[in-house]
Amino acid sequence: MSVLLETSLGDIVIDLEIETCPKTCENFLKLCKVYYYNLNAFFNVSKDFLAQTGDPTATGTGGESIWALLNTTNSSSAPRYFTPELMPRLKHAHKGTVSMAIAPSIDIGHNKTTGGCGSQFFITLADGIDYLDGKHAVFGHVVEGLDTLDKLNDVFTDQEGRPFKDVRIRHVLVLDDPFPDPPGLIQPPSSPTRPPDNSTRIAEDEDPLATLPEEEAERIQRQRAAEASALTLEMVGDLPFANVRPPENVLFVCKLNPVTRDEDLELIFSRFGTIMSCQVIRDKKTGDSLQYAFIEFDKREDAEQAYFKMQNVLVDDRRIWVDFSQSVARLNNSWSNNPTVGPRGGRGGKGPRGSFAGREDLEQTRRYRDVDDGRIGGYGMVFDVPGGNKESSRRRKRSRSRSRSRERDSHNERDHRRRRTRSPERDRRRSRSGDRDRRPRERGRHERH
Repeated sequence: MSVLLETSLGDIVIDLEIETCPKTCENFLKLCKVYYYNLNAFFNVSKDFLAQTGDPTATGTGGESIWALLNTTNSSSAPRYFTPELMPRLKHAHKGTVSMAIAPSIDIGHNKTTGGCGSQFFITLADGIDYLDGKHAVFGHVVEGLDTLDKLNDVFTDQEGRPFKDVRIRHVLVLDDPFPDPPGLIQPPSSPTRPPDNSTRIAEDEDPLATLPEEEAERIQRQRAAEASALTLEMVGDLPFANVRPPENVLFVCKLNPVTRDEDLELIFSRFGTIMSCQVIRDKKTGDSLQYAFIEFDKREDAEQAYFKMQNVLVDDRRIWVDFSQSVARLNNSWSNNPTVGPRGGRGGKGPRGSFAGREDLEQTRRYRDVDDGRIGGYGMVFDVPGGNKESSRRRKRSRSRSRSRERDSHNERDHRRRRTRSPERDRRRSRSGDRDRRPRERGRHERH
């Protein structure tokens, strides 16, 4: 009588010694019939020695006989193991010998467990292993699939003999069963499709050398780096949640003149839309300008227009640099990292993707917008440069002319305001420069006299 084992390395056909070892063969066949061995892993593979399986826990301590499975209601009447059938004429002389592993007897205090055969079995991977004769019960031989045993013998294992990549019995097919089913035996309708969650090794259907496409691998690497960086900022308290998205209506302006004030920037940028706040960042001790500022607009579109129009514009004889703010410090009033206090009330305003991390006033960082707002190009980015057609070119020219006129008006108004509110330091500088300019003329006048 034969049994076909379909493993992840190939098929193995086993002929059973049903006449010599009837009880052992009956136990093995009935366990195969109830799909007990399906998806079991070879948890112990010793090169040129043996390959052991049949334990659902893949630890070498599990497994039980078919009679213990049938008598689950009265475990005392059906022991876990049965008495092994050790036949002197059945030896481990040839490669492919199939034997039942015999568990030793255990005596823990007053609870004595008699050893015997359960469900674990092994297949020899070499000839002439006389060491196992008389110690384990032989009940079959491999008649087909010796090449599969060669593959099994060559797998890479750790120090305990566990393969780094799982080798599993995918399916067991009983070719012939001469024994009647014992009372209470119920065959499942189908074989299990998911292996037990008891392995931390490479899955048997997974390719450890498989590589992702270059773009996908780079995307995953960038995503992991961003998550690690954001998690660090979250841990130190700079971010309310990892990967939080900065607002799109706040501009970062740098390379300012130290004399530029908040009112000056607000006056210049107010022509693009309503400004909610404009703040030049200053030193806490001295009060001197750090030459950069944050400008918050009421609408995102106004911030985008200011970004395009005010790039490299002269403000107080300095060409400023404008960019979208990447800081989320302004959101610091809408959360609390103290678990006893909890998050404080935010500004509201549910983002296009709904609530982020349970908060409706925060959004997740992303590169593209969710919906196309109908602008030229249709890429849905945070800002889009108009196309290169003639109509858009004419619009850009008209916009440039209007912006130049507005800049001249703004510059004149700013000069007028400076004349009215001069600082003492500026007056001293101008007086010194005037004295230096008058000295050559005075010397020349005295020489002429």
